This record gives sequence, C-alpha cells and structure tokens, in this order.
Amino acid sequence: MLKYILQDIMSNKPNIEVASVESHEMSLYILRLTIAGKQGVVYDKSTLRPMPFRSTEHIREALKECDVAHAELIHLSPYDEMIGNPKSERAMVLPFSMQNQT
Repeated sequence: MLKYILQDIMSNKPNIEVASVESHEMSLYILRLTIAGKQGVVYDKSTLRPMPFRSTEHIREALKECDVAHAELIHLSPYDEMIGNPKSERAMVLPFSMQNQT
C-alpha cells in the first residue's frame, strides 16, 4: 500500500477517487485515499507515521482544496471483544460528507 504524505496532498490538490476515513477508538481517525486507482494511507511528513486525525473536521479541512469523488466512514466496533466474543471482521461503512454541516 502506498504512503501519501499529507503535506503533499494539501499542496498538490489531486483528484481523489475515494477518501476512506477509518474510525479507530474515540477521536482517532486514519485516512486512506485512492488516487489514480492506487490506494494508500495518509502519512505525516515529520514523523513518517500514519497521520492521526483527531476529528472529522480536521480531515475535511485537510482535503478542502481537493476534488473528492466519494467519501466513506469505516467503523470497526470493539464491543464484541469487550464482552468476550470473537473479533468481528465486519465493518460498518457509512457515507461521509466532505462538506461542513454547520
């Protein structure tokens, strides 16, 4: 999987086919992008680690200059494991609006 550097995405403003926002724990999101048919995770240039977004608004702000054809929120629930059930591999995929709703 490719590594997309957030700072490069923000300056180059590519056409994004799919923006997948993965919800991990409370207030922690990882962003996967598909650009020109190639999927990759968004990384921070300074740490060379996946960029931790602390809110969905942070993601909207980072991609506000980009053309995003489709966006989705992917939520994996930790609750099965919390009650002793096997980890569920089923993810809830919801539409994600790139527009600020306020």
